Amino acid sequence: MVAPFDAVLFDAGGVLVVPDPVVLKPLLDYYGATADHAGHVRAHYAGMAAKSRSRSNESDWSSYNSAYVECVGVPTVNHDDAVFVLSRTRTAHLWRHPLPGSAEALLALHHRGVPIGVVSNASGQIEDILNRSGVCQVGEGRGAPMRCIVDSHVVGVSKPDPAIFDHALPHFADINRSRIAYVGDSLVMDVEGSRAAGLIPYLMDPYGDMTDAPATRISSLLQLL
Repeated sequence: MVAPFDAVLFDAGGVLVVPDPVVLKPLLDYYGATADHAGHVRAHYAGMAAKSRSRSNESDWSSYNSAYVECVGVPTVNHDDAVFVLSRTRTAHLWRHPLPGSAEALLALHHRGVPIGVVSNASGQIEDILNRSGVCQVGEGRGAPMRCIVDSHVVGVSKPDPAIFDHALPHFADINRSRIAYVGDSLVMDVEGSRAAGLIPYLMDPYGDMTDAPATRISSLLQLL
């Protein structure tokens, strides 16, 4: 059986890490949220599905915030207050909670000789966070070695602009871009952006929120193995 790809690039948010439930749970419990730690992880994907359906750009997280607080059980009477506080509190530096299985999948891909890297819309922090969280780093370290970690803030272009992938592809010059997969959790940013760059899009959809998405859906990075 021929593998569908020869290398893999990953988004960071929603694929390797999510906003830290340890911070967000007590924040929203104050407004009546009932979800446990796992429920906050689940809420991220409900938020991303809503953001994809609304076709919001990278700077507009209003639909995400609304779906998130609804998913964690905030009562309707407190919905607007919870959305306001979430919008003011969730920062780029909270995208630090490693998703179960992701670091292990990266290491397994590395040990199988599959070239891997990261391309993420971020704020200049994602390489440090992935390293500090033990998920991955460029070169040797605690996590899986990446050929590159591209941060949109650092390179000055963000998804869905396919030009962001031009900062990663030179690190995969030995592989045709049509044989490089890209895994993300956003239909607009990740699926459409990577497809425009000539890559193979995979959508992280662990709860089946995006069954109509025009991309191969996976529930865990372990499926790539």
